[in-house]
Amino acid sequence: MPHRSLHATIVLLLVILTVQPSSSAPLNGSKWTYVGPTGEKNWSKKYPSCGGLLQSPIDLHSDILQYDASLTPLQFQGYNVSAEKLLNLTNDGHSVRLNLNSDMYIQGFQPHQYRAEQLHLHWGNRNDPHGSEHTVSGKHFAAELHIVHYNSDLYPDFRTASDKSEGLAVLAVLIEIGSTNPSYDKIFSHLQHVKYKGQQALIPGFNIEELLPESPGEYYRYEGSLTTPPCYPTVLWTVFRNPVQISQDQLLALETALYFTHMDDPSPKEMVNNFRQVQKFDERLVYISFRQGSVFGGSYRGSEETVQEFDYDN
Repeated sequence: MPHRSLHATIVLLLVILTVQPSSSAPLNGSKWTYVGPTGEKNWSKKYPSCGGLLQSPIDLHSDILQYDASLTPLQFQGYNVSAEKLLNLTNDGHSVRLNLNSDMYIQGFQPHQYRAEQLHLHWGNRNDPHGSEHTVSGKHFAAELHIVHYNSDLYPDFRTASDKSEGLAVLAVLIEIGSTNPSYDKIFSHLQHVKYKGQQALIPGFNIEELLPESPGEYYRYEGSLTTPPCYPTVLWTVFRNPVQISQDQLLALETALYFTHMDDPSPKEMVNNFRQVQKFDERLVYISFRQGSVFGGSYRGSEETVQEFDYDN
């Protein structure tokens, strides 16, 4: 078969799956929601860590920031996934999740290497498109992408690592409304195949690194938690300083395509506002890889005195 025909066949091959749960299945099960009796305010009754310390997300504001000269640009290995390699896209009842290849790694968390597990998104609703989990100086963004990794040097798999020290590393991309982003359409164009909880589809691989913002070497770094139950405080967070843009139409597609519920549920619930509220910051600091100046996209202009300098070598 000619290469062009083979590629076209793979691109068109969207297989709706009914497969057994894999190691990428979420830790959090289905016994929680964002609102109501099993909503965020009651998570800690069943998941004690959700009411504990080092919780995420947080507000990133100037008086908790320290410059850290040891924070170097991350190195991405295996992120450019061939279109011939199909990836599993799933509606897990809380978000849309893309399971990632086991040969995807990030380096830059010395001394350990972290293996990619999955990515997912958080968003608001069509009437209030402020669905990011992290905020910057009190400002919400339209949505947020999380790329979840586990420490493959210390632990054999994601589940084992999830509640362990130095177990997880999550990359967070803040998303704002702007120009159309073709890279995000490589996920969004398949949402209709996973409208309801439990539905899955295979989609062509693509360069996951294209989902990241410009200047990915500029970021915030802090110790926090999973933002969904069981809220284990085992995550090393990297929140990129610069946002990515998607169009209003792309955001609307995300906000209106999916349901929290199964296809046969008599009371279908649209998947909207699937973000956790900002958590108290305890006594932590946020370390930044960039020096003073605009903390984020012009929303704050700092001076050298505002952003403190921090260097592990001194």
